[in-house]
Amino acid sequence: MPEQVTRWRQEMGEVPAEILLAWAADAFPGRVAFASSLGLEDQALTDMIARHAPEIEVFTLDTGRLFPETYDLLQRTREHYGIRIGVAFPDASEVEEMVAQHGPNCFRQSVEMRERCCRVRKVKPLRRALSRLDAWICGLRRGQSLTRSDLQAVEWDAANDLVKISPLAAWSESDVWKYIREHAVPYNPLHDRGYPSIGCACCTRAVQEGEDVRAGRWWWEKPEKRECGLHGGKT
Repeated sequence: MPEQVTRWRQEMGEVPAEILLAWAADAFPGRVAFASSLGLEDQALTDMIARHAPEIEVFTLDTGRLFPETYDLLQRTREHYGIRIGVAFPDASEVEEMVAQHGPNCFRQSVEMRERCCRVRKVKPLRRALSRLDAWICGLRRGQSLTRSDLQAVEWDAANDLVKISPLAAWSESDVWKYIREHAVPYNPLHDRGYPSIGCACCTRAVQEGEDVRAGRWWWEKPEKRECGLHGGKT
């Protein structure tokens, strides 16, 4: 499969995002889904899917600690596009055990504990959702952080054993905003309050002018550590 992915990367790596989505729907019929974080990039992709590839399933992860504005956006997006957005939740018993042992804010104790929290609340639910698929779509961009600088539009996701597709890999932040405004895409109002990247409320803050777009995520850690494991290949 990785050799085939290399060919797909060469063939599809530079095509427009809308064409890449339509290709994904055709190449993996009924076996591809879009995992949306409801962030700005993912809202743009949801709009593209609704317009150009409505057969692609859309789902999101609910960690149990999202901003109220994020839940409001989920409802607005469903109503705006008239689509069903699936929701994947963490295993309740795993959350209960982690909180009982280490407390509700254990993610601040160490990088290892933060990664455990992300693993329980995000990585494992995602893997359960992906287990029935051959490919998944996400809204990553190369310009988002140091950890994503070598991102390709089509890759082999070894951690999840399937193809990973990032239609906006080469887009800039201004490209995303242009699309959002031109197509009147609903988005999280926190973006207008200095939150370029939005995750759990307890792990996200607004950024200052000139800071990296991911500076508000797990801001107490070093930049090279600021990944939750969804895209870093950790188990």
